[in-house]
Amino acid sequence: MQAAAPLRVVLADDERMVRNALRAILGAEPDIEVVGEAESGSEAVSLVRELRPDVVLMDVRMPEVDGIRATELILATPGHPTPRILVVTTFENDSYVYDALRAGAHGFLLKRATAEELVAGVRLIARGDSLLFPAAVRSLAAHHARADRAGALRERLTAREADVLRLMAQGLTNSEIADHMAIGSATAKTHVAAVLAKLGARDRTQAVIAAYEHGFVTPG
Repeated sequence: MQAAAPLRVVLADDERMVRNALRAILGAEPDIEVVGEAESGSEAVSLVRELRPDVVLMDVRMPEVDGIRATELILATPGHPTPRILVVTTFENDSYVYDALRAGAHGFLLKRATAEELVAGVRLIARGDSLLFPAAVRSLAAHHARADRAGALRERLTAREADVLRLMAQGLTNSEIADHMAIGSATAKTHVAAVLAKLGARDRTQAVIAAYEHGFVTPG
């Protein structure tokens, strides 16, 4: 059986030492290949369009074009497979992180994360899952929540889908949602897909942000 191709990763950070550390950790994994490095958001956009990686590790605070704008430009590029974007940040309560998630980033990881957490995060993102810390997102969302909009969001969802969204906001995976609700994994996956479609959300991260911003889920 032919081995699967390694995950192709681009690193975007204006600090060379950070890029070197990330490259050393990820490059030691047989299923991950660092194919490019960028020290600014504009360079990251160009590299992604040229190299078409599977995952981009994106710092949010960079010169010229920051990680938020770079994320928007990458995801808006037509005619190319969309890479998964993992924000790597120093502070979990940074408003830049929230803005990056709203722009379409698929999750975030702290720069103080262990090597094991970094590698696991890249693999998780590449699989199509979202990576975020619910507690941190709750804190960030507290500044954006609008309780008066909860009704509008609730009207779009069935009672079961509303329950699923609340569990998604707690950071539960599809299998954990299935166990919690005593339903099959396939059924949980179907409910999650329905929630994303009705909210117009690209992924779980976008759905959770919508839940907080509409006041459907209360921070705290």
